[in-house]
Amino acid sequence: MVAIPASAHDVAFRCRTLRHRGLGTVAIPACYPPRMSDATCHYIALLRGINVGGATSFPMADLRALASDLGFTSVRTLLQSGNLIFRAAAQPTADLEQQLEAATAARREHHPDYIVRAAAEWQALVAANPFPAAAAADPTRLVVMCLKTVPTDEQVRALQAAISGPETLEVRGREAYIIYPNGQGRSQLTTNVVEKHLVTRATARNWNTVLKIDALLSE
Repeated sequence: MVAIPASAHDVAFRCRTLRHRGLGTVAIPACYPPRMSDATCHYIALLRGINVGGATSFPMADLRALASDLGFTSVRTLLQSGNLIFRAAAQPTADLEQQLEAATAARREHHPDYIVRAAAEWQALVAANPFPAAAAADPTRLVVMCLKTVPTDEQVRALQAAISGPETLEVRGREAYIIYPNGQGRSQLTTNVVEKHLVTRATARNWNTVLKIDALLSE
């Protein structure tokens, strides 16, 4: 078992258990690290389908304003690709996704999907990386696709069978870890292909961005 350490204060929060293929059980507190003065938790919201500078662009200042208007605190963004970090009352991440998507639909013509993880889930995502050697060799060629829902084993096998190039893929829970030896830009294993076979929405971040998000969530 891989466990993220918890303080005595963590017992006030619901604990979640995530089962990852090949890792056994990963036990994490639902809200980590906790803030001692209130009952808020750290979250990361990833926008899907943001085209920096294109028709589907979403200025990060607008995203921060939207999150603040929803009552979220400690709001920050990372890069221009739609990485929103904030604190909110402890609640299911699906509820936060719905709030963000509804608020965006009320303000903008383009309605991107949001995929939300609690800080503890993100830390577990980092710890669960099945390709540490690839991450160390070239973190830009290791990509994590965060999924909206957990795919079935049959769906994962269908995706594996659809890979025609040199990519290596492993799905663990709601994350797909993919090594792109020749880079992601020219690969046939696109986000759309992953979504089609896993029957869920997905958004990709390379390992450099994953670690930058992890560092911000730990502050």
